[in-house]
Order: sequence, then C-alpha cells, then structure tokens
Amino acid sequence: MTGPADLSKLRINRDAPSGPERKALTRNLFLFFVAIAVVAVSVAMMRARAVPTVQVVTAAASASSGGAAASATSVTANGYVAARTKASVSAKIAGRLAYLGVSEGSVVRRGDVIARLDNADYQAAVTQAQANVASAEATIIEARTEHEQLVRDANRSREIRRTNPNLLSEQELEGATSRASQGEARLRAAEARAKSAAAGLQIAEANIDNTIIRAPFSGTVLRKDAEVGEVVAPSVGGGLTRGAVVTLADLQTLEVEVDVNEAYIARIRRDAPSRITLDAYPDTAFRGVVRQVVPTADRQRATVQVKVTILDHDPRILPEMGAKVDFLEPDSSGGKAGVASKPVLRIPAAAVKTDAGTSVVWVVRDGKLVRRPVQTGPVSGGFLEVRSGLNGGEQILVGGVESPAEGMKVKLP
Repeated sequence: MTGPADLSKLRINRDAPSGPERKALTRNLFLFFVAIAVVAVSVAMMRARAVPTVQVVTAAASASSGGAAASATSVTANGYVAARTKASVSAKIAGRLAYLGVSEGSVVRRGDVIARLDNADYQAAVTQAQANVASAEATIIEARTEHEQLVRDANRSREIRRTNPNLLSEQELEGATSRASQGEARLRAAEARAKSAAAGLQIAEANIDNTIIRAPFSGTVLRKDAEVGEVVAPSVGGGLTRGAVVTLADLQTLEVEVDVNEAYIARIRRDAPSRITLDAYPDTAFRGVVRQVVPTADRQRATVQVKVTILDHDPRILPEMGAKVDFLEPDSSGGKAGVASKPVLRIPAAAVKTDAGTSVVWVVRDGKLVRRPVQTGPVSGGFLEVRSGLNGGEQILVGGVESPAEGMKVKLP
C-alpha cells in the first residue's frame, strides 16, 4: 500500500508567465519594433524627397544713377560714423561739480556755460588779492609823497649851498641828496609790490574763471561723464575723480571712417564720390566724398583707414553707427555713347568656399546646384571681387545647405 505524497516539494513560480502570456508579449514586442522600423523608413524617405530652401545672392556690379554716366562701385568697406570735431570737455582745475546745465542731446554754442565748480575758496582768494592790491596802492601813495618831499629838501639844500656855502656844509648837502635817492628807491619798491599784487589778483580771477566750464565749440552733447557733487579734474586721478564733464561733438562734421584692404587702396583718391549706407537704414543711401586717405597702414590687418565726409546731413545719422561705404568710380568711357566699361562683379565673402585648394561658388541653375570655380581678390567690407568664373546675373548660394553637392535639388524662398 502506497504512503501519502510529499507535498513540501511543490512550488508555484509566480514570475514565469504562462504560455498564452508569453505569446502575447512576443507578439507585442514584434509589432513595436516593426512600427519603429516603418517610422524610420518613412522619415528617411521624406528627408530624401525634401528639397531644401536656400538663400542666394545675384552676382552683379553695383551702380548708381547720380548723373548722366553711371558710376560703378570699385571698392566696398565697412566702418563707423564719427565726428571730425569732437572733444571730452573737462575742467582746467580740480574741484567739486556744483552745477551742470546740459544733458544728452543739448545743443550749445561756443562759449556757453556748461557747468560750474564749487568756487568759495577761489572767491576768497580773489578778495584777499584785491586787498593786497589796495594796500600796495596806498604804499605807493605814501612812498611817492615822501619821495617828493625828500627831493624838495635836496633841491633846497643845493640852492642854499650854491648861494651861501657858509650856511650849509658839503656833507649836509650829500645827506639830503642821499635821502632823496633812498625815497626814490622806496617808491620803486612800492610800485613793484603793487605790480606783484595786481598779478596775484589776475591769477585769483583766472582761477575763479577756470571754475566755469564753457563749450569750446558749437555742437551737441553726446554724453554726460559726471554728475553734480562729483569731483572732476583735468585728468583722471583714480578713485572718485572724473576726468571729463561732458562729451561734445559737432554733428555738422560727421564722416565715416572705414578700413580698406591695402590691395584696393590704389583705387581710392581724394574727393572721389562714394555712396554711404547705414546699418540702421539699409534702404537709404547718402552721398559722400573721400576727405582723406590716412598715410599709414595697419600692419596686423593689412588695411588703410579712409575718411569719407557725409554730404547729406540727416538727423538720423548719429556717431558710432555702423556704415558701409561704396567707393564709386566714374564711367571709364568718358561719357561717349556706345562705349561700355567692364563691370566689376562683387559677391559676399561667405558665398565663396574652398574645395581642394580652389575657390568655388555654388550656382543655382534650374533648381539644382552647379559647382563653379572662381578667381577672387582680397576681402573688402565683407565682399570679394570676382575676377574670373562668373559673367554676372548668376544666383549664388549663400546659405540654407551645409554640405552642397553637384546636382543637389534646391528651391528658392
């Protein structure tokens, strides 16, 4: 007869899924991976069919219609607006600013009072100098009176000695004459002290006048460099000392300072016309003329500074604004009909790429990219002169594709 079964070895594995559960889990994982693969293939196909939108620029020579014969742009350079007449106005002496009568944008004329320093000590010095002058003048009067009396005594003694030598000895006459000479010396000393006192008064008055800060020329206040209560001095001494009170500029002398690549400086001459475009107003052009080509070059940047006077005065033009200058050259045909000058093509420097040591541009033609080798000149104002490889009118790729390739399909915005 069989004994009772040993139930202690029986266990229930709750972690192991049952047969139907394992099949459902496997099916779900399979469907999940299939869905991911479908999505990845769809995205890849969509990217393959997508046509990127690119930014282009037309290769063409700029021209202006400012006269009967058009003027082509020979060189372009970037720079900033600056005032030819500009100064940081400061006090001639150190002191605490007691009054400031201008603010940013204030228009002043030459000689107008801009500010005043605390002048109590200088006013006291003027009063003391005036007292010294009055004392010196009184001393002169006293010395002159004494001198005149001594001269009369000497003349009287001389007359007595001449008419009756027994009444006055030679020694007494010499004493009277000596006292008259001493009186004259004291008078001259008093006069010298009076001149010294007058000079001291002039110094004191000049010092108190130096506490008044005046406009050195007519112009507009660009910036306040100090406030009432601050200590100002002719030069910055550190700490709380200010060097300048205001910055003043004559806005009628505005010009543009640009750095031209030295490879193109031979094309620029004094009094040459130019076209100025401000970064703040890119749709507006202002007439300019070359005032000066600075006779030195920047060795580090290989540029030469050129200063261009702005002929069109406009209140929108402000110092330190960014500007682009197109230097214009007259028509080389000399105004003769039927004779055209050779155009100069200029494109942004960012459009030119380097491929295997060759400068190339990508031309958009019929919706595709075409590789075009070019020969360019140095960079000037962010532009390159194309000397060969382009005829003008081509649409050049400047953005929208990181890795352009021959025949790549693109579209314009």
